[in-house]
Amino acid sequence: MKTYKHLFFDLDNTLWDFQANAREAFLDIFQQLGLFDRIPDFNRFLELYEKYNEHLWTEYRKGRIKKDHMRTERMVMTFGELNIDDRELISRVSELYVNTSPQKTNLFPGVHETLKYLSAKYKMYILTNGFSEIQVRKIQNCGLQGYFSKLFMAEMVGYQKPDRRFFEYAVKSLHAHKEDCLMIGDDPEADIRGAWNAGIDQVFCNTLKKKSIIEPTREIQEISELQHIL
Repeated sequence: MKTYKHLFFDLDNTLWDFQANAREAFLDIFQQLGLFDRIPDFNRFLELYEKYNEHLWTEYRKGRIKKDHMRTERMVMTFGELNIDDRELISRVSELYVNTSPQKTNLFPGVHETLKYLSAKYKMYILTNGFSEIQVRKIQNCGLQGYFSKLFMAEMVGYQKPDRRFFEYAVKSLHAHKEDCLMIGDDPEADIRGAWNAGIDQVFCNTLKKKSIIEPTREIQEISELQHIL
C-alpha cells in the first residue's frame, strides 16, 4: 500500500467486539433481573436484539429517528417479538444495557499489539457514529485512549458516517490531505463507502464476513493484518 500519515479507525466491530460485549452485558442483566424464567432462549434474544439494533441504527444514521427513540425502541421490538409487553421491564433493561455494555472490555484479537505497532508510525484517530458518552467510556475502560490523538464523535461533529462531511471535517481539522489519510472500519456503508465518497482510501476490516458494497482499497479479515500492510 502507499504511504499514509493519518489512520482513522472505527470503534464498534472494528476494535471493540460488539457481539461479545453485548452478550456479556445481557447475561449480567438477565441474572440481575431474573429474566431466564421469562426468556429461556437467551441466544434467540441476542439474535433479535442484534437485528433490531442494526436496523434502528441505520434509521438513526439516516436521520429518521432520534437517539432516545432508537435506544428504547430496539428493546421494545426485541421483547415484542418474544411476546413480552412490559414497559417498565423494557425501560429497565434499556437503562441497564446503556450503563453495562461500555464496561465490557472484549476487543478483537491483536488489537492492542496492532495499535501499539501502528502508533509508532502514524497519527491515529477514532471516527465513530456511537454516542459520545458511551464511546469515551468504552475507549477508557479498554485502555485504548493512549493510541489515539483525537476522537471524532458524530454527535459533536454534526454529521454521521457515511456523510462525506464527517470525513472532510476530520481531515480539515487535522490540516491534513485526503491522500495522506486511511479509513479502517468494518461497516461497508458507513466506513468504506463513506470514506470512498470523501476521496479517502479504505481498509475493510471484514471480521464479521460482510459483503462489501464497493471494492475497498484493501480488505483484511483480522485487525492484526494491518501490521503486514502498513
